[in-house]
Amino acid sequence: MEELILTILSQNTSDVNSGRAFDALRARYPTWEDLAAANERELADVIRPGGLANTKAPRILAILAEIAGRQDGSLDLGWMREASTPRVKAFLDTLPGVGPKTTACVLAFSLGRPALPVDTHVHRVAGRLGFFDPKLDAARAQRVLEEAVPARFRVGMHVGMIRLGRELCRPARPACPACPLRELCPTAPSFGVA
Repeated sequence: MEELILTILSQNTSDVNSGRAFDALRARYPTWEDLAAANERELADVIRPGGLANTKAPRILAILAEIAGRQDGSLDLGWMREASTPRVKAFLDTLPGVGPKTTACVLAFSLGRPALPVDTHVHRVAGRLGFFDPKLDAARAQRVLEEAVPARFRVGMHVGMIRLGRELCRPARPACPACPLRELCPTAPSFGVA
């Protein structure tokens, strides 16, 4: 449950701010049942440091309500540790506001499964490296990457591509001369690197 909620809080915000919002959420609502019973406005105030609180608060509450509804009132997702990856994906992907990236984050970071979440950094870097057309939507990009990257490398590649995207392969002004992949990158010449 933690990775699911943390991933929702981290959407469109920094890791630091989403961490602050998550810490405030857990301090105010020590159990998932407390959180599920929260007042939407109060929850939005608690998670405001994470940004987009008025969007994220109702989404979190809707997800918790859906989980409770599917599981006879239980918010325990411990069953996922033993369940097959397709079963976990099917459950998570059909929660309101949960998409492929959030599902992949839960699989990779909560359950230790080989998944490759595609966030904006991974999408940008992989697109520039020629894994797919950069105009491809994130869900299809994730499928392409998971088919191309062996399972044992997926989580590490996700983490590495995020770091590369934050530090060097930035959106507007990539630092191609410092990039260890510049000789392999088909887009480096378009940024003035030969």
